[in-house]
Amino acid sequence: KIDRFGQEINNEESVWYWCHKNKIPVFCPSITDGAIGDNLFFHSYKNPGLIVDIAQDIKLLNQLAMKAKKTGMIILGGGMVKHHICNANLMRNGADFAVLINTAQEFDGSDAGAKPDEAKSWGKIKMEATPVKVYAEASVIFPLIVSQTFAKLIHP
Repeated sequence: KIDRFGQEINNEESVWYWCHKNKIPVFCPSITDGAIGDNLFFHSYKNPGLIVDIAQDIKLLNQLAMKAKKTGMIILGGGMVKHHICNANLMRNGADFAVLINTAQEFDGSDAGAKPDEAKSWGKIKMEATPVKVYAEASVIFPLIVSQTFAKLIHP
């Protein structure tokens, strides 16, 4: 489980630490991509037996969405992460709230560039929802959004 990283890190500067401490599940649908996947391969090559159950992760993510009274999506970027979060909400007939932040445009046909109306048409966002798409670099704009919204509730 990815939760184990937060448990072992034991560093208050880590997002994973706080997720572990507050029992907030963390999912990584693309955990086998990149360096972690390479290291899983190298480890299992020399030490057979390690199994990473990505099917269990998708099951847990979908069940969380299906059991929730309401769901909201704040999606930074696009691609696989956006697809998995939206699909989990499809399992519950759509998210109640959605904010999509990325630089992708609709003209190239990418999932990241799709407007929220497309997610509505698939049932990934409820028809009565009022989703927002912000065309901006997420690493720049998200901290500004948080500072002017959520953070004001903590530090008025």
